[in-house]
Amino acid sequence: MSNKSRVSIVTGASRGAGRGIAIALAEGGGTVYITGRTEKPGEAALPGTIYETAEAVKAAGGTAIPVRVDHADDTQVKALFEQVEAEQGRLDILVNNVCYIDDQLILPGGFWEKTLDLAKILDVGLRSQYVASWYAAPMMVRQKSGLMVFTSSFGSVCYMHGAAYGAQKAGVDKFAADMAVDLKDYNVAAVSIWMGMLMTERSKKAIAEHPETYGQLAEMAETPEFTGHLIAALHSDPDLMSLTGQTLIGAELADRYGLTDAGGKKPISHRPFLGDPRVAHPAIVR
Repeated sequence: MSNKSRVSIVTGASRGAGRGIAIALAEGGGTVYITGRTEKPGEAALPGTIYETAEAVKAAGGTAIPVRVDHADDTQVKALFEQVEAEQGRLDILVNNVCYIDDQLILPGGFWEKTLDLAKILDVGLRSQYVASWYAAPMMVRQKSGLMVFTSSFGSVCYMHGAAYGAQKAGVDKFAADMAVDLKDYNVAAVSIWMGMLMTERSKKAIAEHPETYGQLAEMAETPEFTGHLIAALHSDPDLMSLTGQTLIGAELADRYGLTDAGGKKPISHRPFLGDPRVAHPAIVR
């Protein structure tokens, strides 16, 4: 399939990883649906709106369709997929990226010392990604092709930002593993990608506020677009189904496809320091 005919949905794309992924998927053409809640500058604590991302997608050569979606509301998610079905009749890539992120995550203290707002990560980030996949699956199964991607991190297996964050990352890795079992006979792949530290709006804020903790990480940070290029390469890989169900480390996946980040930078894998992806047991109990 050519890039020009590819239809993608990137959730949580007002800013951060989602914005970068949407821009990268648009390179060479294709249609990218961009979801998020922020429509006007200043509505959120961090910069970025779905319309600003749409302009960047257009500049990259793609067709951008921004859709305001609160992924905590199943009816809005349902309407999104109905819109894609009506307008495109197909869906090639779903990037499950939307997640509730709270500044409390990087504050010191036990989970009980922070507010229960952090439990929202399990609503918008885990449950919401299950719902989006549930709506995407029928389209992909019908066309007997497609790729579902979950953006994740090493926090799936090591302590990173606390229990709620870790459970969300571990959960989406498990989604990829188990959804792949159900989708395999239909030539639809599901993978989870561990991203490194990304140079996003939130990361820049954290570095500015806590330079002693995060300042040295800036040099090794990946651009948000890097993961998007990996996803595009995955989708074009004739051996994609050999990777379905796996949790993949982005920096290592780049070696498979001979990709580098902006300026020819080669991101490093943090596997030796932060851990290995879990490997699913081959047993299947129905």
